[in-house]
Amino acid sequence: MAETATAEPTRRDFLFIATGAVGAVGVAAVAWPFIAQMNPDAATVAAGAPVEVDLTPIAEGQIVKLFWRGKLIFVRHRTAEEIKAAEDVNVASLPDPEADSARVKEGHAQWLVVYGNCTHLGCVPLGNAGAYDGWLCPCHGSVFDTSGRIRQGPAPTNLPIPPYAFVNDTKIQIG
Repeated sequence: MAETATAEPTRRDFLFIATGAVGAVGVAAVAWPFIAQMNPDAATVAAGAPVEVDLTPIAEGQIVKLFWRGKLIFVRHRTAEEIKAAEDVNVASLPDPEADSARVKEGHAQWLVVYGNCTHLGCVPLGNAGAYDGWLCPCHGSVFDTSGRIRQGPAPTNLPIPPYAFVNDTKIQIG
């Protein structure tokens, strides 16, 4: 019967494994700054990257809130009645005259994208509220229509429109 011999670990085996481990840690420590420098700088991160929004789950009449660059954005899926009411307004009668067609993208009148802060003091207006069923600022009473235009109250201008574009019929990119 043949006997099999098992080798006992020696001090040399331990030193070999320990040296390899220290070498691996050293390589990782040297490589870390080179990898980390590929990240965007703080100014780029603070500026905010573009955000894509899928419009598919937003029902007619619904307003979705999201943040881009730390600012509140409203995305409103307007109904045919809301679009008609916004288009039928005498633009000359508005405190900040702007046609509805100038506030939406051509061919996508059902989608309104605006910043979500009142232009008076920056409060967040309530959606689907007020005399024009647009937005109502509960703090000081500014009323905006379904196109985000100021209709009454102390707000000096319409709700601003952020930079956005349609990627396709069901997705927009803000920024």
